[in-house]
Amino acid sequence: MPYVLIPLLPLLSFLILGLGGRWIKDKAHLIAVPAVVVSCLLSVMAFIEVAGGHHTTTPLYTWMTSGNLDVHIGLYIDRLTAVMLLLVTIVSSLVHVYTIGYMHGEPGYARFFSYIALFTFSMLMLVLADNLLQLFIFWEAVGLCSYLLIGHWYERSSACAAATKAFLVNRVGDFGFILGLLLVWVSFGSLNYHEVFAAAQEHLGETLNLLAPFGGIWEVSLFTLICLLLFTGAIGKSAQVPLHVWLPDAMEGPTPISALIHAATMVTAGVFMVARLSPLYNLSPAAMDVVAVVGAVTMVFGATIALTQTDIKRVVAYSTVSQLGYMVMACGLGAYASGMYHLLTHGAFKALLFLGCGSVIIALHHEQDMRHMGGLKDKLPITYWTFLIGSLALAGFPMTAGFFSKDDLLISAWSAGPLGQILTILGLITALMTAFYSFRLVFVVFWGTPHDDSHHADHIHEPGYTITVPLIILSAFSILAGYFGIPSFLEPVFAADGGHGGEHGAAGLGIMITATVMGLAGIAAAYYVYVLNPHLPDHCATQWKSLYQGSLNKWYVDEAYDRLFVRSSFTAASELWKRVDVAIIDGAVNGIAKAVGQGGWLLRLIQSGQTQHYALAMAAGIVVMVTMLLLL
Repeated sequence: MPYVLIPLLPLLSFLILGLGGRWIKDKAHLIAVPAVVVSCLLSVMAFIEVAGGHHTTTPLYTWMTSGNLDVHIGLYIDRLTAVMLLLVTIVSSLVHVYTIGYMHGEPGYARFFSYIALFTFSMLMLVLADNLLQLFIFWEAVGLCSYLLIGHWYERSSACAAATKAFLVNRVGDFGFILGLLLVWVSFGSLNYHEVFAAAQEHLGETLNLLAPFGGIWEVSLFTLICLLLFTGAIGKSAQVPLHVWLPDAMEGPTPISALIHAATMVTAGVFMVARLSPLYNLSPAAMDVVAVVGAVTMVFGATIALTQTDIKRVVAYSTVSQLGYMVMACGLGAYASGMYHLLTHGAFKALLFLGCGSVIIALHHEQDMRHMGGLKDKLPITYWTFLIGSLALAGFPMTAGFFSKDDLLISAWSAGPLGQILTILGLITALMTAFYSFRLVFVVFWGTPHDDSHHADHIHEPGYTITVPLIILSAFSILAGYFGIPSFLEPVFAADGGHGGEHGAAGLGIMITATVMGLAGIAAAYYVYVLNPHLPDHCATQWKSLYQGSLNKWYVDEAYDRLFVRSSFTAASELWKRVDVAIIDGAVNGIAKAVGQGGWLLRLIQSGQTQHYALAMAAGIVVMVTMLLLL
């Protein structure tokens, strides 16, 4: 099978639209949609072949060879790659179709499709990579696409600021990623997955001596340092604490991008990277513990913020941060298959929720404040029922995809030992908060009476089929994805690495029941607060003002970063400008110019235009020359 066509077709779509978009204009979807749909069909075929036991590595292009360094582009397809191909191409295909209706009539229509196609190509090449350098190249490419798409409405200052923030925050994590790549190359002499994994056992027990911040030497395990450096890239890309701050602001981009990049695909790249490099992570228990704890902190932190947000997309965005924490925690506990299982089901129901938000937003003429919504379930029936299914899956309601994947993840975490059991308890508490804020969203937006002061709700109707059909398909996946046996399909990829699987014994059954009860309790609590007692939220906001304001203001992390890093950077830049640019560089240039000017002014004095002055000067000159001749 020509695997190269899977990423090549979106790339061709990008090139055609990028070069001819000004002529193609509102017909751009006729090129972009067929390309990604065919890529999706080829991905399905690749998945079937891999399921039959066919794994392949296909070298495509050698960039350069220097000594032992072999920089090339290749395609590696195993079970992990196959499921990621399905996720990327299915969600991308549905988002392409959705974009036809959502972006209709918008300026930059062809440009938007070209950027989506470029992102799809980059993400496919990332998951198909057979070496760390290719992974990093397309890791950066999806970051570039994210920057371009967040800032698509570049006439808005908020969109430009959000795009810049996403770009800069990700560079912080990627700096550590680059150092990790360099350390892998220096240690193993290769960046190829198979060669690095094969050589890993030979370097087991090796340490590096690092200078401690306040003097002394730290002896650090080689694998611990490599894994932690690479994980910093995942912290940025997958929006983990403390580099999570870019993801909610990325909602300034059009909603289709929120679904594609910031819910289902790009943000999962960090989780995929940790799973792909599981043979390295399993050799460093310390790094694994760090990964698990960072994931757990992010899981709880994101959920606490989602409880109070009023922007419909930001609630779902912080939910994404929290759910990514679940996945990272699972990988840190060695439950890679469970983490990837939740990644795949989450991609379906979270894309559904974002696209559902978009349907509401365009129906209400781009209103995003939940406080101005309500009573929409009868006017947007398809949006409501599909959104309800997505919320049920997110809350882990029985028999939905989220129920199966979250329970499998928590059971696997519990079986990972004492740390896993502590983090499982945090996961159960987060499940309660998840169900609460999910149905807070449902009840506030779709139930009750309209709170739209502009009366848009009086005239709204269900969007066209290009928007509703992707919602219906994703709602089906939000249920059916739980029945595909993904953990058992992926387990052979991680079995040789010693990954932990869920033990469905008495403890597993207890966790499953507890998680279900937590989810149902969260839904019931949301119903009690927002349906039966709609004035209770205002009372609670007053009663617990500090907690409420802290959650509403995202625990002031952005403000802290602004004071610690942004303002200090501006201050340092201003001082450097004054002391280096102005005082030294400009001073030197201006000083030379001033010296030339002063010299010219002095020379001007002897250009009087009077003959007697010139005669006197010549006479003085003759006297000086004669005197010098006599003295010599």
